[in-house]
Amino acid sequence: MATTIRMPEVLANVTEAAVQKWLVAPGDAIAVGQPFAEIETEKAVVEYTAETAGTVLELLIKEGDNVDVGAPIAIVGEAGEVAPASPAADSSAAEPAATAAPAEPAPAAAAPAAPEQTTAAPGGEAHPGARRFISPLVRRLARERGLDLSSVTGSGPDGRIVRRDIEALVAGAAAPASPAPAAAATAAPASASAEPDLIPHSRMRTTIARRLTESKSTVPHFYLTADLRVDRLLELRREINAIDGVKISVNDLVVKAVAAAFADVPEANTTWSDEGRLRHRTADIAIAVSLDDGLVTPVVRGVESLTVTALSAAIVDLATRAREGKLKQHEIEGGSFAVSNLGMFGTQAFSAIINPPQAGILAVGAARQAPVVVDGALEVGMVMTVTLSADHRVMDGALAARWLAAFTARIENPVSILA
Repeated sequence: MATTIRMPEVLANVTEAAVQKWLVAPGDAIAVGQPFAEIETEKAVVEYTAETAGTVLELLIKEGDNVDVGAPIAIVGEAGEVAPASPAADSSAAEPAATAAPAEPAPAAAAPAAPEQTTAAPGGEAHPGARRFISPLVRRLARERGLDLSSVTGSGPDGRIVRRDIEALVAGAAAPASPAPAAAATAAPASASAEPDLIPHSRMRTTIARRLTESKSTVPHFYLTADLRVDRLLELRREINAIDGVKISVNDLVVKAVAAAFADVPEANTTWSDEGRLRHRTADIAIAVSLDDGLVTPVVRGVESLTVTALSAAIVDLATRAREGKLKQHEIEGGSFAVSNLGMFGTQAFSAIINPPQAGILAVGAARQAPVVVDGALEVGMVMTVTLSADHRVMDGALAARWLAAFTARIENPVSILA
């Protein structure tokens, strides 16, 4: 029996998405878990895998088409079976597990905007009154940069406007303008220049605002701060990086020390659920990655089992793909803890907001020279301030203090991180 595959909600609270690339074709036999399509949202490009086995009977939308979550996108059935004439009319409540329906209804404020009234056909000609094909990422970039796409000729399939078209438009706008005639150089009234510019919210910014507001409203945060001696940590990093082909950061060692501290205090590796506390067996740690319009927190799993160099490579890979919008769904889900490092910007200390379902986040400041007392004598040492934000529902003050003490010991005796 034919099964209708619907546009999945590959990321929480996404209401529309596009198939950036089909990874199957009509007539292909597919198995559960086989890559099916690359789904593009405003936040990321996610590889969607098949959740049912069979033969691809029909692909219902073209690459680049933007549709609502839950809309039919393909038909899978038995080899030789004829696809239903109108899969969109299939309203059976007993939809198979392969059909990915929205996890929750989308709020009205997030409804997709009406389609633009021009379309770029093959050859780049625009036809008024038809739909214009623009990828979700490009829509977001255009809104954030205040770009008018009405005159842009898309270079993608069927005239679709893609990211390189945006970049070319921005590059053209940045070209130096010819000097204006003297008569046109009259200054604008002071009152006009005082008006603020309105920057419409991107979906990512809206999602960040909602989730972090919910976190501060519903998760009881408390904070612990410690100053750590990092002279030996910095020396260890220099020694490791002296090895040909090896390049690690201070943050790599911090993340590895976080995992080691969970090995020392395993009861701290716990998150909240309505049914009970979840005790995690591995250190799955989210890394805050800054983007042009916000941040994402991809998760490195099983940090305790990775070497520092393997951990460093994993973090670089996730951060690179995060900035390219190419993270996969499972890479931005879960995790029990997070690390946010602003030391590279010279920030000395800060507090971070927990990103549920994680139960804690460590805010890491810059290593700096500071006066320290050693055996009653004053000397100059390298000091780094960290602040632990903890979820009081699963972690009491004494437990959080024990974990922070274990983390401090690992950082100040960094060879133990490598064990």
